[in-house]
Amino acid sequence: MSEERQIRQTIEATESRSRLRVVRHHASEIDSLESPQHSMNLGHLDLELGGNLQQVTLAYRTWGTLNERGDNAVIVLHALTGNSSAGGPGGWWEPLIGPGRALNTDHAFVICSNILGGCQGSTGPASHDQLTGRALGMRFPLVTIGDMVNAQRLLLERLGVTRVVAVGGSIGGFQALEWATRHADMVSGVVPVAATGALDAQGIAINEIGRRAIMADPDWRGGAYEAEGVFPSSGMAIARMAGMVTYHSKESMDLRFGRNLATRPVLYPAFGPTFDVEGYLHYHGEALVKRFDANSYLY
Repeated sequence: MSEERQIRQTIEATESRSRLRVVRHHASEIDSLESPQHSMNLGHLDLELGGNLQQVTLAYRTWGTLNERGDNAVIVLHALTGNSSAGGPGGWWEPLIGPGRALNTDHAFVICSNILGGCQGSTGPASHDQLTGRALGMRFPLVTIGDMVNAQRLLLERLGVTRVVAVGGSIGGFQALEWATRHADMVSGVVPVAATGALDAQGIAINEIGRRAIMADPDWRGGAYEAEGVFPSSGMAIARMAGMVTYHSKESMDLRFGRNLATRPVLYPAFGPTFDVEGYLHYHGEALVKRFDANSYLY
């Protein structure tokens, strides 16, 4: 939805009804939910697989107000290619965050940070080495879901949070489960969405195909593509296409696309007839190339 529209639809979960109801807010109310991105330097962080990061920065946004006890916080945890822009105009969970909504900012202090290893303001492979001025690339150490959550806890403690509800989908759901199992002393609830305790063999296999696609692209250059002024666009697009298949069940694919002909441009029309699902994959593959770092995708 565009920012210019006067009426926005948002979803509110209510205690009185088991279904979701639609709430409409005037544009001025939506605009008031805009939150600037902040950065916090958290200092040193030891990593679960060994080694450490001397200076960790997390980019984050907040909505609502933290109470005096610091116990009304909700941390929203984004998926693999997400960022801290969960709420406000154009936010990826805009319908859920705000006054009277599921994550009700009249009562809750909502935080969303870009994960450790990300490329939207937090420390990751795209961060520049202070000595060389070049992107860290593959010199960035391996990080785990546990490391991501440990960094988030440092952030929340710096913000004065004492108790938190962890909410997230996909990799964000993995982080929510990590919060529950490793930081129960601080957690008052978790809502993991589309997540399990561990990735199965098929998920691991698809991830490996994605990594191989990026690393086999001649423009990957061993992860040093920024210094050489190139980007592994083809490999990145293929990795995203493979990932997009896993975000649907066979039934949802059939229901949404069937064998319908393409409604958007595809990359290789000479192989026609082309189908809607192909156009969908091509679109999302090309879109990610424009907004995400390939090395962050690998990590």
